[in-house]
Amino acid sequence: MVIWKHEWKQNSKVWLIFCLAVGICCCGCVLMFDSVAESMEQMAESFAGMGSFATAFGMDKISIAKLEGFYAAEISLIFSLGGAMFAAMTGAALLSKEEEGHTAEFLHTLPLGRNRIVISKYVALVTLILAFNVIGILFEMTGIGIIGGEFAWKEYVLYHVLSLLMQLELGSVCFLVSACTKKKQIGMALGLSILLYLLDVMCRIVPDLEGAKYMTPFYYCNAADLFSKSGMEAGCIVIGLVVTAVSAVAAGVVYGKRDIAG
Repeated sequence: MVIWKHEWKQNSKVWLIFCLAVGICCCGCVLMFDSVAESMEQMAESFAGMGSFATAFGMDKISIAKLEGFYAAEISLIFSLGGAMFAAMTGAALLSKEEEGHTAEFLHTLPLGRNRIVISKYVALVTLILAFNVIGILFEMTGIGIIGGEFAWKEYVLYHVLSLLMQLELGSVCFLVSACTKKKQIGMALGLSILLYLLDVMCRIVPDLEGAKYMTPFYYCNAADLFSKSGMEAGCIVIGLVVTAVSAVAAGVVYGKRDIAG
């Protein structure tokens, strides 16, 4: 509990910045839709006929003239990328920062054991990701509530459940990287998030890259697929769960065997 509280305090500023930045952007975009709804019908027809561009962002499946379509094609992108980068950055720093900051020697003199340290830090990672999602969803629902009207709430909930899994998967992979390195790999974490998003876009456009959908967690939490009821990729979800679990366990094993410098 002591380590968990410490990690929460240390990461609270970054967490708050991401929550406000992503939450305000998402809420603002929802409120903006109310003022541009009339002009969206013509834009929706134009975007739907833009070939690969429309396919990449799901505009061939949904209409941005409706709030759920606008959310799926535009707003969910902000939330997914923001959440992915936050989870990856946090995971990449939790373990390696002890060696980089020369605090490992003090930490490991405490009567805790490495396994307990890893578990406490991983629980802190999960808590921070959950808290980010709660605040982000509150901002979005505030905007949707102000506009009013019908909305695809079932698909909305499903998207956020899968988005949470995506963030946990990325955070866990970067947590494993953190267990293997002596310095915080923040640049790697941000780069990985963007690369996997681009991989999702590419595998939707290029037929030869369709198999790459099993490599990117962005594929199974694509809001356009969910809001258009195109179906879920169960195989991708299972892979995401396995990668999350394996990464978390492997981080504990690697960190427990490493020769850690103070």
